Amino acid sequence: MSEEDGDGVDHGPTSSHRGDHTGGETDDRNRARDLEGVVAAVRDRVDPDEDERTRLRDVADRLMERAETAAAELCADTDVLQVGSTARNTWISGDRDIDIFVRFPPSLDRGTLADYGLEVGHATIPDGHEEYAEHPYVKGTVEGFEIDIVPCFRLESATEIRSAVDRTPFHTRYLQQRLDDELAADVRLTKQFLKGIGAYGSDLRTRGFSGYLTELLVVEYGGFRPLLAAVADWQPPVELDPEEHGRETFDDPLVVIDPTDPDRNVAAVCASDNVARFQHYARSFLERPRIDVFEPDDPEPLTEAGLRDHLERRGTTPVAVRFEAPDLVEDQLYPQLQKSLDGITTGLDDRGFDVFRATAVADETAAVLVELAVSERPAVERHEGPPVHVRNHAEGFYDAYADDPDAYGPFIEGGRYVTERDRAFTTARGFLESDRLFDVGLGAHVETALEDGYEVLSGDEIVALLDEFGPELADYFTPRP
Repeated sequence: MSEEDGDGVDHGPTSSHRGDHTGGETDDRNRARDLEGVVAAVRDRVDPDEDERTRLRDVADRLMERAETAAAELCADTDVLQVGSTARNTWISGDRDIDIFVRFPPSLDRGTLADYGLEVGHATIPDGHEEYAEHPYVKGTVEGFEIDIVPCFRLESATEIRSAVDRTPFHTRYLQQRLDDELAADVRLTKQFLKGIGAYGSDLRTRGFSGYLTELLVVEYGGFRPLLAAVADWQPPVELDPEEHGRETFDDPLVVIDPTDPDRNVAAVCASDNVARFQHYARSFLERPRIDVFEPDDPEPLTEAGLRDHLERRGTTPVAVRFEAPDLVEDQLYPQLQKSLDGITTGLDDRGFDVFRATAVADETAAVLVELAVSERPAVERHEGPPVHVRNHAEGFYDAYADDPDAYGPFIEGGRYVTERDRAFTTARGFLESDRLFDVGLGAHVETALEDGYEVLSGDEIVALLDEFGPELADYFTPRP
């Protein structure tokens, strides 16, 4: 019993108290033994074996040599680095990513850097293709490994960066100096833990813990288990400053000041729900260690019968706006979907339909799904005016409605004028199918997609979403932390 739950009285060393104490110690020993067994089993799965390490090293060394040769022919004073988790020994067995950065002197302009970077990339991976972040780079597959050849500027300090990728070599160097084999193994455990609970990844769909953030947290707390113990007791906002820069403040639930750049919060993208999710499963795992926490639980697609059972049991009214998904990368699409979800739910709430819960999903098409507690509203709505004693405003309100044949009132109630007027929309479908939908805050590309056409599904009609979004609907109707 915690101090908050107990009566605060010291009952002394009675026999029952001694028995409880002994039992508690036994429970603690059993949990510690169980945790050690789980950790050992998970490490067997996530630690790359020597053969896997050798194959990765051989491919990386061969490609780095090619990149060095190609870069030297274009520009003097360049170098080539392997960065990321494979360079820091924190990659999980089965991960196939090798990131190679080609660093050019800062005297180059960005256009020349991009051109040289692509030349080096194509010389290193002849079958590669171009992708774009802040500037273009070459991506390809070599012997089963996913390779990125990325150009950046060679700088003295991360505070001098000219694009986001310029930070990465500083991150790699910082962590290489602090990660020994044991901590690196604990990073792999922590990454798998976060993957298992659905909180790993800094993409704007997940908004979870990046690899770099995970590594910093393991280093800061000294390992996997002490990190979980600390997370279990976090009281957001949590602020960590590994190098004690002490210069910047951030308004985020988790703040980890970048050791290489004091003006940056490494955890800025991490959503409060994922911070809370980490806390929930840290407490749950320490109380009952088990392997399944490390295993992502991909639900089976929801069936039509299952969906109808949920709708009947819940008694809510689901509505969905479905449209062609904008042709955007996920990091552009999902912020726009979230903005549109917020706008649509606010529009429905403002019109009295009482949003119960909502989500947005995307694949070939996209849908904003909203569950409503109220499916239909009366034909009239109440509209309160100012108190009668506020003369100017009150008289203006009265005059606006006094001669309106379609309004009830004005009348006085609670010392203020009130009128009852025709409601613009008595059903959510009516609002969603009207041009007023475009008055809510929508993502720009989502708005364009809606202008090209969309459909509104209501009630049982949402079964039409199952073929494309069966797993997402299963997640929605069986929510977990």
